[in-house]
This record gives sequence, structure tokens and C-alpha cells, in this order.
Amino acid sequence: MITEAIIFAAGKGVRMMPLTANKPKPMLEVLGKPLLGHTLAAVEAAGIKNIIVNAHHCPEAIEAYVPAHIKISKENELLETGGGVKKALTEGLLSGKAPFLTANADILYTDGTTPAIDRLTTEWDRLGDAVDVLLLLIPKAKAWGHDSDKADYNMDAQGHLVRLSNSQAEYVNGGLMIVRPEMYAPPELGLVFSNRDIYDNAQKAGRLYGLVHDGGWFHFSTPQSLELFHKQSAAVP
Repeated sequence: MITEAIIFAAGKGVRMMPLTANKPKPMLEVLGKPLLGHTLAAVEAAGIKNIIVNAHHCPEAIEAYVPAHIKISKENELLETGGGVKKALTEGLLSGKAPFLTANADILYTDGTTPAIDRLTTEWDRLGDAVDVLLLLIPKAKAWGHDSDKADYNMDAQGHLVRLSNSQAEYVNGGLMIVRPEMYAPPELGLVFSNRDIYDNAQKAGRLYGLVHDGGWFHFSTPQSLELFHKQSAAVP
């Protein structure tokens, strides 16, 4: 069972300006509560107890919002996703003893037949010792708000991923993953790096896998995307 998670809420949300001038992007409201609130609810519903939220831009808004049992990892300088995880591991906020979940807080997803985190956990257990990183994938045609004809990955019949980042790729990275803590140990990664470096290392070793999401997925990058979603939200479960 996955018992730890880190939620990424440290970005500046530059493309979402001016809405993010004095507010972190994950604190923008969608369907009646902040995006961060939706992510927290999904993580807690999965039974995960040790939850870390990283913060950088207007961190006081996040600190005031999250419940007292949630740990805050404040970044004085942006460390990117990989560096943010490494900081949490180095400072003992994440135990480093077992695989954990990571989640982007600027995405809204709706579950299909089974909650997405539960599906990831089940697939992780099925793969066992063969996997280092397991990503939730979104079919490009179903990736609402993904404003590009490019995607991220193709997947073979066994679930192995190959990163393409071009128009031939079929799947978008959905912003949820399970990962082994030792993936953040190589010193050559430095202190500031993207989780993409983690994915690439796992791919080279044949240990990067994917699971296709069976529900809805919505990405918010600009004020226009947020406005459009609100106009269409009556159709969202």
C-alpha cells in the first residue's frame, strides 16, 4: 500500500496571469473549491496519511488552506518537480523507505470505474519488482486543455513507455505517478531538476511503465482555459 505522497504546488503559474499575481495557481477555484483541494481529497480518499505539499509562490495561501496534518515543503527558490521531491526526501518529509505517489495540483481529473490512485496502486503491485516509475497516461484526444498536437509517450503491449514528445506520441503525462525513492539518489541529478530526468532514467533501464486513465482529465494553463471550463462544467461529473 502507498502511504506517502507529495503534491506539487510550487509553480508560479506565469501563463495564468493575472489570476496568479497574488495567488498560487493550485488555489484557483474549480467546481467550488481550489484545484489543490480536489487533489488533496483524491489523495486522502486513497488512504494516504503522510502528505507533503510543496510551495513557493505566495506560500502563505497554501499554508492557510491545508489542514494541520499536511506537511509544507517551502522552496525559497524553485527546484522544479524532481528537485522538490529530492528536498522532501533529504529533509525527511518523505521517509525514503518505500514507493510514494506524486501529484500535480493544477490538474483536475475525474475517476472512471475505480479511483485513479487505486488503479495505479493495483498496477504497481502487479508489476512488482519490474517497475521504478509508473505514470498515469491520458490519450491525447481526451486531454482537455492540452494545447498542443504533441504528446509525451507511446506504450507497448507490456506497458513500457517510450518518450517521443512529438505529434506521433499517443499519450500525455497525466500528472500522477508512483515512484521508488532511490530514483532521486544519483548525485548527477543535482538539486534542481525535472521529474522528466527520472522518467528518462527509468526508460533507459526498461523500468518506466504507464497506465491509461479511464476517466476525465482537465488541464488549466491560461485564464481562457479556466473560463471555458466553467462554461462547460455542467457536463463534468
